[in-house]
Amino acid sequence: MERLLCLESGVVNRAYEDPVLLKDNRVLQNLLSTEDRYVPTTCYFKCVQKDIRPYMRKMVSDWMAEVCAEQNMEEEVFPLAMNYLDRFLCVQSIDRNRLQCLGAACMFLASKLKETYPIMAEQLVMYTDNSITQSDLRDMESQILHVLRWDLSAVTPHDFLVQITSRLPLDRAHVHTVKKHAQTFMALCATDCKFMLFPPSMIAAGCIGAAIRGLLGSSYDGSLTERLHKITGIEIDCLRGCQELIEQLVTSSLSSLNQSTSLDSKSDTMTEQATTPTDVRDINLAVVDEENSHLLL
Repeated sequence: MERLLCLESGVVNRAYEDPVLLKDNRVLQNLLSTEDRYVPTTCYFKCVQKDIRPYMRKMVSDWMAEVCAEQNMEEEVFPLAMNYLDRFLCVQSIDRNRLQCLGAACMFLASKLKETYPIMAEQLVMYTDNSITQSDLRDMESQILHVLRWDLSAVTPHDFLVQITSRLPLDRAHVHTVKKHAQTFMALCATDCKFMLFPPSMIAAGCIGAAIRGLLGSSYDGSLTERLHKITGIEIDCLRGCQELIEQLVTSSLSSLNQSTSLDSKSDTMTEQATTPTDVRDINLAVVDEENSHLLL
């Protein structure tokens, strides 16, 4: 009897972009008609959460972003995890000392949904500096599933990325760069509570617009906004306002990163592995390196 051997490699194969799905307007229309269902219903800092403040969300989201980057997770994992976190906090009040456990559990679920090889519970516990246990993580996971009613296939800005760029008259040489920068901008938006109540399509359009404006300059800005309006159906003024907020966020984040890098170069302290939110650095901005800094303006 022949023996069956497992010859799996460490290389993760990705699905190619299906032109049929990209050219069928029903796919985009279904995303647009479904997205409101997954937008947080309220700014929970004012009505639901008594112990959670915006800066706490920022700290945990930065930590989550760094864990996702260090583990080389799919780009969709982080914004999806933040969607779970915000939707949960809109319904269920928790203490601040459980916020990191919530963030870890959201990453755990998003990784299971999007990753070929999901992150392990032991790894997430390690990233929290053992401030939680595997039992705490799984209990929180069950609580999230109960609160969200197992509705985990949320629409995020990443779902609109290829749908929008495939409908724009972009040069092939620019498409990859636009996508990479737009993905970075989307991750930044996920860390900022100002964008929490924005529809995913608006965030995606704003991020793509900001990336293209950096590549092709402001001369392309007017026709680009018109095209984004025709694709998404979002009002032009709303698109412009969202894009301006994104550009301001990117500029301020890049400035903070440069200051942090300057301070690090003068310090003799050794850098350690990310554990708690206080150790977080905006490593997602590493995509926007000095050579591409002209894309931010």
